[in-house]
Amino acid sequence: MVISVPRLVIAAPSSGSGKTTVATGLMAAFASRGLAVSPHKVGPDYIDPGYHALATGRVGRNLDAYLCGTELIAPLLAHGARGCDLAIVEGVMGLYDGAAGEGELASTAQVAKLLRAPVVLVVDASSQSRSVAALVHGFASWDPEVRVAGVILNKVGSSRHEEMLREALDESGVPVLGVLRRAAQVGTPSRHLGLVPVAERHAAAVDSVAAMASQVREGCDLDGLLALARSAPALAGAAWDAAEVVASSPPPPLPVPTLGAAPPDPRHRPERPRPQTPDGLRDRGTGLRVAPRIAVAGGAAFTFSYAEHAELLTAAGAEVVTFDPLRDEQLPDGTGGLVIGGGFPEVYAPELSANEPLRKAVAELAFGGAPVAAECAGLLYLSRELDGQPMCGVLDVSAGMSERLTLGYRDAVAVSDSVLAVAGTRMRGHEFHRTLVEPGAGAAPAWGVRAPQRRVEGFVQQGVHASYVHTHWASRPGVARRFVERCRTS
Repeated sequence: MVISVPRLVIAAPSSGSGKTTVATGLMAAFASRGLAVSPHKVGPDYIDPGYHALATGRVGRNLDAYLCGTELIAPLLAHGARGCDLAIVEGVMGLYDGAAGEGELASTAQVAKLLRAPVVLVVDASSQSRSVAALVHGFASWDPEVRVAGVILNKVGSSRHEEMLREALDESGVPVLGVLRRAAQVGTPSRHLGLVPVAERHAAAVDSVAAMASQVREGCDLDGLLALARSAPALAGAAWDAAEVVASSPPPPLPVPTLGAAPPDPRHRPERPRPQTPDGLRDRGTGLRVAPRIAVAGGAAFTFSYAEHAELLTAAGAEVVTFDPLRDEQLPDGTGGLVIGGGFPEVYAPELSANEPLRKAVAELAFGGAPVAAECAGLLYLSRELDGQPMCGVLDVSAGMSERLTLGYRDAVAVSDSVLAVAGTRMRGHEFHRTLVEPGAGAAPAWGVRAPQRRVEGFVQQGVHASYVHTHWASRPGVARRFVERCRTS
């Protein structure tokens, strides 16, 4: 089998050059032409894919060679691009910047090589003229395997400025495929972890994406860019398929005993009504296995999620239902398991705290032994308090904002048996937060990590697995299979 979707990688010499503006604008511009555009983002970023999804009407997906492994980059792109006319991949940081101390690993350049995709370099030309040629020449010649096939000049000040830039680049051999003038209306607001997610400013985000598309249509050679994308050669291999990888993953080990410390107040441990039939596994009338219902947190406070997680849970036999902790006062009927991913609960702490009925429902589910997987924001939501606001109280920890940014990839090993993995399981993850929890680990920690220093972190408590470390389950589909089986049997 071969992967033959036309594709482009949008890269830059450094962060802040305008990759998101150009990539999102291109996605929207091509979509407005009637093309089915598959949007992708290099690295672990959750926020940019939200803007990509708004531009294309398709799920924004990540291509992270560190989290998922180099062998999954092309299959994951093909999975997202099924039925599409074009795939556009937004890079991360500078073209050659990757995981710290790991060479090219997880860099935009490495992903471009794995995809054999032409690279379009977005250059912030606001403070240079002839020097742009030296910059582009350096990036184009640094790695002969990376095909820098075009340049889009961003933040160009005037027609004379554009003329000087074009004259300089005539000598570089890299064609200019677009020139974008300075335009404040395409800006998107940022805060402590980057851009404000689409879910928090949907109407304004629609306007921003429309402005990006308009600017790109006016300033870029869309026909030339599409021809460049179609020049990408075919790749050997097949698209990633959630059902196939779940079916081929090792069967989950036998159920583990209750782990970790008991909850702080045993009086708040009501029996959890079983969401399935009396035996919890099969319908009494038909004898068929029942799909456990897994509730996944969404809404403005919990926007960080990889699409493949829900796909893997569904492939493992679960019914996945989304709920919004800011609005819904109860969990979906029949919830047998809970996934709470990342996001910004610190921004919505008063509103989350005010939703006391849902906080109690989450606590009852967790104290009843149901499987709960919580990452970063999920960990904060399960805490006793967040910045002084009462949270769910599942974990006897206090959480709050910090002046220090914690950021980076992590090599992690499971310290304790849990609903996600047996002790000793190795996974790669990523941390990105400006909050702290005290204590940082429970009696049964979730992970041991090696960088930036050796430590244990997170909590395994009954059916709860809570941690700051974000993981990508496509790298270990057995995680989803194990979680669903725990939901069947808990």
